[in-house]
Amino acid sequence: MANVLDLRRRIRSVKNTRQITKAMKMVSAAKLRRAQERAMQARPYAQMLTNVLESLVRRSDLFNDETGDVMHPLLVEREEKNVLVVVVAGDKGFAGAFNSNIVKAAQNFIDSRRAAGQNVDVEPVGRKARDTFRKRYPAAVYEKTEEHYDNDLSTHFETLRHRASPIEVTGDHPTMLLKIQIDDVSDMARDIVERYTRSEIDSVYLVYNEFKSVIAQRVVVEKLLPIRKLGSHEITAAEEMSEEQREAAAHAAKTAGISVNVPEETVVEAEAKKFGTAEVDYIFDQEPERLFRHLMPRYVTTQIFHALLESAAAEHAARMTAMDSATNNAGDMIDALSLTMNRVRQAAITKEIIEIVSGAAAL
Repeated sequence: MANVLDLRRRIRSVKNTRQITKAMKMVSAAKLRRAQERAMQARPYAQMLTNVLESLVRRSDLFNDETGDVMHPLLVEREEKNVLVVVVAGDKGFAGAFNSNIVKAAQNFIDSRRAAGQNVDVEPVGRKARDTFRKRYPAAVYEKTEEHYDNDLSTHFETLRHRASPIEVTGDHPTMLLKIQIDDVSDMARDIVERYTRSEIDSVYLVYNEFKSVIAQRVVVEKLLPIRKLGSHEITAAEEMSEEQREAAAHAAKTAGISVNVPEETVVEAEAKKFGTAEVDYIFDQEPERLFRHLMPRYVTTQIFHALLESAAAEHAARMTAMDSATNNAGDMIDALSLTMNRVRQAAITKEIIEIVSGAAAL
């Protein structure tokens, strides 16, 4: 059995650990507030863009009258032979089962697609997802070629894909979640749109943590492309929080001063929902094809940007909950160690008293 000195050192160490976990909890709570605010601020623009596209769809034909082709390639549906899955995990640990749940959902999706005979491309976002899938699957190989025409006055560039495995990692974005910028998301969305347009992939899915509040979140697999219905989320799989997880998250939010209710709709969001919905004949200066060509990629960018913001908020909420549980566990351990130390100390005192009394009685 450990002596009193060893137990005191261990109690001191656990107390220091509790201070660290408590500080990390408060930091995550502050970051969660900012992430929630940023996600809410991005909603009006996304709603307005959706309303504009819906208005354009209602007032124009999706097919070209002359050629019969669909107005935009992102609306074309093909047989799913090559599937891209964008996995949005976290950059850091100490967030409980947040990263493992997302990786598990993505792996289940990949296994189901491979069982159906489809090729799968994995594009991880976040360091945890990148490290996991890089270990499991090889990276995709691209070859960039260029051809010169008209005595080198013009050059044609082309990117060729050499698939060597049915499951490959096509790219990674390990630092995108550290500071989510619309320009970085636009670059990623532009690459995805180009690959879908040239039929390198036939569909795109997002795996991320959908966040509404601390106790209302779930890991979802959402279909991003092709676009079937504007403004709606086509969820193909979802994993809800357990009752135990809800209680732990509610306790952490209560002690950190964060509301567990879904944020109420703001005035700006209410006005954004009305934008472009009036039953009047809008006059579009540009041709529908040109409008679709500019707005559809922006719509995809907005959907990915919204998923990243929600995932970031969910990661901070998970880390806050995990650090709250760690703080409580440290407190319980300190109590148990203090009780053990008191018992050891009392046993030592009792032993000394018995020795003194025995010595006195022997005289």
